[in-house]
Parts: sequence; structure tokens; C-alpha cells
Amino acid sequence: MTDTDEEVLEGGNVADRVVRVGRTVRKPWLRSSPSVTALLEYLRRCGYDASPAPLGRDRQGRQTLEYAPGTMADRMAPMTEEELHRLGGTIRRLHDLTAAYRPGEEPVWEVPIPHEREELVCHNDLAPWNLVRDGDAWTFIDWDCAGPGTRMGDLGYAAHGFVPLHEGGDPEHDAWRLRALADGYGCGADQRRELPDAVLQRVRGMYDLLVEGARTGRQPWARLHAEGHADHWGPASRYVERNRGVWLAALLR
Repeated sequence: MTDTDEEVLEGGNVADRVVRVGRTVRKPWLRSSPSVTALLEYLRRCGYDASPAPLGRDRQGRQTLEYAPGTMADRMAPMTEEELHRLGGTIRRLHDLTAAYRPGEEPVWEVPIPHEREELVCHNDLAPWNLVRDGDAWTFIDWDCAGPGTRMGDLGYAAHGFVPLHEGGDPEHDAWRLRALADGYGCGADQRRELPDAVLQRVRGMYDLLVEGARTGRQPWARLHAEGHADHWGPASRYVERNRGVWLAALLR
């Protein structure tokens, strides 16, 4: 592959065409892209290595980012409890940095599922399909949904994908994996009490977004609903609602 060849990258359920050009990724420039770029610049200045370096805009006006080599986590075996512990720490480091973030200009964000309150800037799509793993190097990609939210909301969404908390799981087994994630984050008692409900709010919120998109035709949610994504998020929300008491007990034990 040369420095001018374009390779269309798979995934990207929300963003339009995303391509790799050499050691960079190019994607559409959105209303939120200036704010996302400023956030990523801040994280890099702080030494946070689980986010890609922003590289401005190319001649076609596209957002340009550092390409992260490796394998998407959703194409690998589920994380071990040790890896979930590390993941929790990686997310905690992100949150501690964004809690101190003060953008120079009024930011514009595109948060598809608003949180119940605003504590800090969240990634808002921490999931295996947005984590690139290359040995010890882990990089979260696709920051387009970054914006205000809560620590446990962001962690809870991550728990859905990484523990994972899906229909057909074993609630007792899931409980100890969720605890490994929370332990790695360093959750306090109040955060542990909040986490199971936060998982439910984010998972149910995703399902409601898809259903509303199908009703109104709002894209990309209508397309994703037509592709069957709600068939995952609906049962997942019911699974979380049924078993959050089991997980709360394990988190507080």
C-alpha cells in the first residue's frame, strides 16, 4: 500500500466512508470534528496513549487521524479478567483527564444518547468494535460521539460490550467479570451501586434510539435498525434489567 492508495476500512456503523491512506485514517469532517480534534490533542499532550493522534484535515476536507495498527477487539477472544482490570484502569485514566479538560472555545458535540447528567467528557462508544489491540498497545478509535456524560454511564456502556452483558450469558459468571472491570477502574461504593443501573440506561438508550430512528427515518439509526441491530440491543436491555441485582451484590461484596 502506498501513501496515496485508499483502503476502505470495515466497521464504522455510524460514520460514512472511512479509509486508510498510508499511516493515516480519513473520515468525514462533522460539526463536532473541531471539538473532537481539540479533545484528542489534549489527551495526547497529557500522554494518554489509548487515543489516536489527530492530524487535522486533508485536501478533501476530511478529518485525518493517526492509523492504529492491530486487530479489532471484537475479532479476538473475550478479554480475561486481568485484561478487563486493565481496561477499567485505561478508562479511569481517560475520565480523570477529561474531568480536568477545559476547552478553549465552546465545544460542539454530537452525543446520540444524552446522559442523565454531565460530569465530564466521555467517549460514549467504548466497545470492542472501537478498540484496536496490537500486543500491549490498546487504542480506542471513533471519537465522533464524544461529549458530556457520566463516568458510570461510559463505563457501563463499555461493560455491555467487553464483559459482555448480552442475552444468553451466565449472570454469575458475568458478575465477576464486571467486578474485574470495576476494580480496575477503582470504583468507590457509590459508583458500584450506580454501575448496574448505568449499564441498563445506556443499553436501553441504544435500543430506544434505534427504534425512534426507524419511526422517524433519522439516519444512521434507521439504517442500523433495518440491518437488525435492535434485535441485539432489545434482548440485551432485558437481560441487564433481569440480572442487575446479581451484579450489584457481586460489586458490593
